[in-house]
Amino acid sequence: MDTKEKLAALEDIMELDEGTLRAEASLDDIEEWDSLSALSFVVLLGDEFNRKITGQQIRAFKTVQDLLDVMEEV
Repeated sequence: MDTKEKLAALEDIMELDEGTLRAEASLDDIEEWDSLSALSFVVLLGDEFNRKITGQQIRAFKTVQDLLDVMEEV
């Protein structure tokens, strides 16, 4: 999955229009990044990347790039 596809998956999770997310965007500025989006992100990581993360890790995320970085790690 390339960066564009990952951004599209995140946009889908947050119910945003395609092409609206930028890696440098602050999660605090994205109204749609809420607990339901975070839970959906956890499911995405498990299903697509076979990864597990903790709530503490999610709370530490500051930008969309932080989400993308976790999607990269193997």
